[in-house]
Amino acid sequence: MINFKNKNILITGASGGIGKELVKKFISLGGNVLGSGTKTEKLDLLKKKYPSIKVKKFDMSDHSRIEEFIDNAALELGGLDILINNAGTNVDNLSLRMKDEEWKKVIDINLTSTFLLSKHAIKKMLKNKFGRIVNITSIVGHTGNLGQSNYSASKAGVTGMSKSLAIEYAKKNITVNCVSPGFIVSNMTMNIAEKVKLFLTSRIPMGKLGTGEDVSNCVAFLSSTQASYITGETIHVNGGMYMSWQNSLIIY
Repeated sequence: MINFKNKNILITGASGGIGKELVKKFISLGGNVLGSGTKTEKLDLLKKKYPSIKVKKFDMSDHSRIEEFIDNAALELGGLDILINNAGTNVDNLSLRMKDEEWKKVIDINLTSTFLLSKHAIKKMLKNKFGRIVNITSIVGHTGNLGQSNYSASKAGVTGMSKSLAIEYAKKNITVNCVSPGFIVSNMTMNIAEKVKLFLTSRIPMGKLGTGEDVSNCVAFLSSTQASYITGETIHVNGGMYMSWQNSLIIY
């Protein structure tokens, strides 16, 4: 059975839909968790629900302070064994209408921040002679998506970066993997039109949207000692949607 007793875990984007499920999963499995986010009220709610959690407000676009953020998180936790890079943003627009700042904002937060967080976390993990990094990407980083050239590029970039980090630190007992969700039940997906929701589910072989728990189960596995021989990989959590999309290209 997976157990994170005596493991110090940092989860970014902890107050969002998937983030809250990640917090729930790691705390339930005995982990010492610090969750970060940008909204004080949401972090306070997390603290109220999980009294053992440590929370820290931080803006991932503030690249000059990421090393300090990692240092403070490790100090508060008593070390850093596992990093879950879940924080992200999207600013959607068709490519010809996309402003430079819309491109830059998404790349800065989703890709550059993930690299810097990983870079400074690895310094701590090398001292421990143990580390797990799991980066949350997206199906659109593999397929592309209308109006999301910036978001798709950022998530594809994280996948490539993760493979490189995995190669660099494989012999140091540090693994780096990605979990790529498809369409997951969230406040955003619950508010979309029923017609759109039916179209989305029609493209998923399992015929339903995924849940945050589906994602957190996969992340917990990759963070555990049971996945010690897995690195540089991406596990798709999308009900077969990516597989189906690939096959449709071959057929048509």
